[in-house]
Amino acid sequence: MDRAGEAAAGPGRRRRRDGALRRDAVLDAGLAVFSTLGLHGASLDQIAERAGLSKTNLLYYFASKEALYLAVLQRVLTVWLDPLQALDAGSEPADALKAYIRAKMTLSRDAPQASRLFCLEIVQGAPLLRAELAGPLRALVDAKAAVLGSWIAQGRIGPHDPRHLIFSIWAITQHYADFAVQVEAVTGRDLSDPDFFEATVASTQRLVLAGLGLA
Repeated sequence: MDRAGEAAAGPGRRRRRDGALRRDAVLDAGLAVFSTLGLHGASLDQIAERAGLSKTNLLYYFASKEALYLAVLQRVLTVWLDPLQALDAGSEPADALKAYIRAKMTLSRDAPQASRLFCLEIVQGAPLLRAELAGPLRALVDAKAAVLGSWIAQGRIGPHDPRHLIFSIWAITQHYADFAVQVEAVTGRDLSDPDFFEATVASTQRLVLAGLGLA
């Protein structure tokens, strides 16, 4: 490409980059507001103000509050389920499960708003996310349940319903995000305390692995 071509392409790349950054800012603001107020309590004006944009600018990226809410939930689901992708049939079960538990607990520490919003949507019957749950989520859980089932069949972990094992890990790790106030009220500590975080990870790992005959 000659210099004239580079000069012409430069502003285009900058516009795309700036547009992606603004879109991410809207999603971040949506997560913060929706996780506190829910879909019906939140307004586009509140989200636009938090994102540092006008409402008109926000609507350029998302046509409605419902479209933004669904996009936020889809991003949450992608981030929240990403660690599950790492469960691989060729892995050492104890190491893989310990790593998964640590990854999930790290998300509860670093992205509690995401967990709370997802929990709120589920409690309300997942009216906007049901297709995602019955489609991509179910496919991923089925695939990883097959991995766990193969380990059970090979005698590498104790017999357990693979899906309930996944649900149990979700329930334990996400408790520290969804019920953070309760955890702090009872223990006086939360996951931002490095010692408490490590103790919580280790305790959860021992609990899960002991139930599978791996402790």
